[in-house]
Amino acid sequence: MTGTRYLVHGVFWDAADDAGAPVLRLQSPDGEFRQLGLHAGERLGFEVVGPGKSCLGHVVVRSAARRDHILCATGEPAARGKQCERCFMLDESRLMHDFHRGGRVTPGLRDYLMQEHWLYVATFAGGATKVGTASGPRKWNRLAEQGAAAARYVARAEDGRVVRILEDMVTSEAGLTQQVRSAAKADALLQPLPPRQLDAINTRAAGQVRALLARAAVDGFETVEEQWLRPARADALHGTGAFRHAYPHPLDAGRHGFDLAAVSGPNALARLDGTDAEFVVNLSQLAARTIVPGNYASAVPALQESLF
Repeated sequence: MTGTRYLVHGVFWDAADDAGAPVLRLQSPDGEFRQLGLHAGERLGFEVVGPGKSCLGHVVVRSAARRDHILCATGEPAARGKQCERCFMLDESRLMHDFHRGGRVTPGLRDYLMQEHWLYVATFAGGATKVGTASGPRKWNRLAEQGAAAARYVARAEDGRVVRILEDMVTSEAGLTQQVRSAAKADALLQPLPPRQLDAINTRAAGQVRALLARAAVDGFETVEEQWLRPARADALHGTGAFRHAYPHPLDAGRHGFDLAAVSGPNALARLDGTDAEFVVNLSQLAARTIVPGNYASAVPALQESLF
């Protein structure tokens, strides 16, 4: 892979249980996808090249079991986060968020949305807690990719319309947000709360949501009590005691290289050459950027005293 330019699509957890391993998904110049394993003890080195972010293309949903990723036809710069204007408008995945409000969907997306969905309550390293949804096949992966510290499934819905009605109701009546910013998740991992405290926060929030759902005048779901199993590869990032530092270099340019100690969601616990300090690297910042993998090393900050 050395010397070849790859467009980064992000960090994904592709396995279906807590033994799953994260990968950095890369798109080669010929449009093929490669996966770079993010295993503890291994080295991750790369150079960020190019003037900015490039469009990652768009998704076409064919059925409940199949979705196709269509590459950007013209290789445009990203205008809306990770997409050009054309790909943003063609992306069918964005339509699912308005399906329960009567929004238009394609036949393939309708098939996807009509399968079983789950409602969950997730708590992150700093205690921030959110409500969210996942399709049956992505039940475990969804929470792994978000980097939850603790989570519980609170309802099983017959389809994606019902589960999104429940999600909106929980936000409106219980005050749980539907989004926690990526930067906030990374910052919280610098000094995470104790696991027992986070589990207590999640248990309490999940109980409140179940009580709310028990009074809901909505058909097509049942409440459940099921704990999500966090991937073992993330445990070291959620442990307490060791002081960590934010990775000192922006990921929009330059050469970077470090040893991986753990990964939670898109965040890596890294060790830089020449120091015993540990750093939290938010790898989601690489999405839509072009990198060249290689044997590089991140510079240790000149004034190390400022880190401690």
